[in-house]
Order: sequence, then C-alpha cells, then structure tokens
Amino acid sequence: MSIFRDPFDPETRLHAQGCGCARCSTSATPAARPADSAEGRIAQVVESALVRGLFGHHDEQRRQVLRAMGGGSLAAILGTLLPMDAIKAAAIEASGPLEKTKLKVGFVPITCATPIIMAKPMGFYEKYGLDVDVIKTAGWAVARDKSLNREYDAAHMLTPMPLAMSLGAGSTAEPFLMPAVENLNGQAITLHNKHKDKRDPKQWKGFKFAVPFEYSMHNFLLRYYVAEAGLDPDKDIQIRVVPPPEMVANLRADNVDGYLAPDPFNQRAVYEGVGFIHLLTKEIWDGHPCCAFACSQAFALENPNTFGALFKSIVEATHFAAAAENRADIAKAISPANYLNQPETVVAQVLTGRYADGLGEVKNVPDRIDFNPFPWHSMAVWILTQMKRWGYIKGEVDYRQIAEQVYLAADCGKLMKELGYEPPKTTYQTYSIMGKTFDPATPDAYVDSFAIRRS
Repeated sequence: MSIFRDPFDPETRLHAQGCGCARCSTSATPAARPADSAEGRIAQVVESALVRGLFGHHDEQRRQVLRAMGGGSLAAILGTLLPMDAIKAAAIEASGPLEKTKLKVGFVPITCATPIIMAKPMGFYEKYGLDVDVIKTAGWAVARDKSLNREYDAAHMLTPMPLAMSLGAGSTAEPFLMPAVENLNGQAITLHNKHKDKRDPKQWKGFKFAVPFEYSMHNFLLRYYVAEAGLDPDKDIQIRVVPPPEMVANLRADNVDGYLAPDPFNQRAVYEGVGFIHLLTKEIWDGHPCCAFACSQAFALENPNTFGALFKSIVEATHFAAAAENRADIAKAISPANYLNQPETVVAQVLTGRYADGLGEVKNVPDRIDFNPFPWHSMAVWILTQMKRWGYIKGEVDYRQIAEQVYLAADCGKLMKELGYEPPKTTYQTYSIMGKTFDPATPDAYVDSFAIRRS
C-alpha cells in the first residue's frame, strides 16, 4: 500500500473523492502518477487542461466519463484525436520570462548551505536573472514552517525533510520536491573535553546528545552509530533537538555531553577549546547526503521558468563549490555576519579539510565536506528505511515511489548535462555503512536485519 499521493494530480483528486471505478473499489490507497521529472508533471497538467477544455465546468459529466472509462483510457482516446505528445513537448520546451524575479530563500547558517549562500555574493543567482534574498533562519523547524506557509519560495533543508513533509511526518502533509543535494559528508560527532577518555561508544550509556532536527541525517547517523555499538538510542542515551548555532554554548554549559552536528559547529567547539572531534561522519558512511535545496511542488508548477532558473543557479554553484581550488574564496564569502557569522579560519578548516581535531593533531581530509547535486533515489530509500526503523513512519511503505516522487534525479541529471557535467547513468546504488551493505532493492529486509529497532 502506498502512503504517498500527489494531491496536485487532478486524477488523484478525483479518485480521492471516491469515483466508484475499479481503482477506487480496491483496498489499496491510490498511487501517485510517476513524477520523477518536471516533464512528467507538465504532462499531467497538459492532460488535465485538455480534459477540462472538453468538459468545461461540468464536473459531474467529467466524473461520469472518468468513472466509466478511467483516466488512462480517456487520455489514450484523447491521444488518437489530438497530437498529445507534441502538445506536451511544446509545453515542456516552452521558455519565457521569469514568473518571479524576487525570491526569498531560507538557510540555516552552516557550511552545508554553502551553495545556497555563496550563490548570492558570488553572483550565481544574478546570472540567471534572479534577485534572491537569502534569509538566515534559526533552525529547521522554522525553515519547515516558513516553507509550508509560503513565506519562503525555497529553502535549504535537510535531505530527510522533503520526504517527511510530503508524507506528513512531523507536520501537515504537502508535496515537496528535492531537486538537488547540497553537500555530502560535512558532519561530525563532537564530545565535551571531559570525555577524552571515553572514545568507545559502548561507554556512552547515559550521555545526553544534541542533533539539529528529528528528520535529519544527524539523528539517523547518530542512532545508527550507537546502535551498532549495542546501545538503544531511545533508552540508553538521550537525544534532544538543539539548533546548530546553540550547540557550542550547550556543550560549554555541560547541558549535553556531545552532539552529532553540521559544521562549522564541530570545528567551532575545537576553536573555543570546549570540545574535540570524535569522528567525522564520513567514517560512518563515506559520501552520505546531508543537506539539500528544496521547494514545494506548488512553487515549481506555478513558476516553472523561475524554478528552472533557481535550479540552474544552485546546481552551478554546487559544482563550483566542489572544486578544491575555490574553497578558500568561498570561506571568505560566506563567513561574514549576514551569512555564517563565523571566524574565517574556522570555516576554512571545514571547507579545505585541514583542521585541528581538539586532540592535539592536525588532520588533512580534503573531502571532510564535499558538494555534488545529484539526488540519488537510493539515498532517499535509505533515509526512509531509517524513518521506518525508528518509528517515524509506520505501515507498508512504497520506498521507490516516494523516493522518485520527491528526489528529482532525472531533472538534475538533465540539467547537469546541459551545464557540461556528466550525471550518473542510474539513480540507484548500493552503499556500505559501517561495513553493512545497503541494497535499495530490498529495503524491508534491510530494516528487519537490525537487532535494535522500533518497527
């Protein structure tokens, strides 16, 4: 049974009312049409417009025809009468003026937001005709709520957030899209200096940890890490949500023993002399996703040209950030008070990967944080398995459908190619996480393989 439907699909809205067709007479929840790409969504709009053009405002007449024939059959008949493919192609390829040029894009002040932030001072938005106000946001609950309330046109989000928001986990349900990943890696576990003798997580029973949001890779990676050490994250430790800018102060005040957090707040704890970096999260899963660029499906459908311009500026900025030779300049651009409000040396240590670990060593890890925009569907499936594992979502889950509805891999791949980059040839891959293989083809078996879980 699917637990995700696209409420913007006219046929889904009709079936949600109970039209009496064979599809609605089954017990299964109606599934959304495939919408992995903008082309798919535009095609849906074209079909809907043609149907409404035939029936006008005679909704009952339209419902009767759809009950008798089904939406797919009606679309097929329309295709014999009208050049449907040509109409859809024309709509897809159409270009025109930007529907909006002044946009509000929220960001939480962390280095994971680098492409979204740097695109402002370094001219990537302006290149595509956009005047973007990048708005510093205290934390992700605020970013989520402002996005749902349409106060933000788009936002820097954690990669699990668009999935959770689309499913209604932790908030009202509204379809959100994740066109691009912002960064890979870029997190760490930081402990208070008093715990330098407790490097084995088996010694952490009773510890209080902070993460920046429930629906975050930080939460899911911390849970994964301590569970692999035999600790139940809901019983043996405490996990509390603390906005990233408040983490160092909470560590200094001894309110938490440590945190799994985004940078620069791991490096800032070392800089302040209150904590040390226990490990980088790339040591748990090298190449894991962290943050993303996201917007509501409504924004993308209502402003297709603006959405395309914003999408391009973010993808181009992300590739620029991926080049090591650009990192020092980027650190200078995003460190000021209106952006990260951090000492440039702290931000540079994160972006360049040459950093003090708080244990007396200087490490050189160039991919401590990395940038790649491609939103792998397999990443979404892994996140959904952890949401299922820890009880954030329940019941039967159509992992692939949800992943392909929210993570716009096809769109991102097409745009990458247009900008001169080579996208992956597939959208699914296996991962090795702490020595355990994740195969996106068998997500339920993966969830069931863990001894410590809620589901």
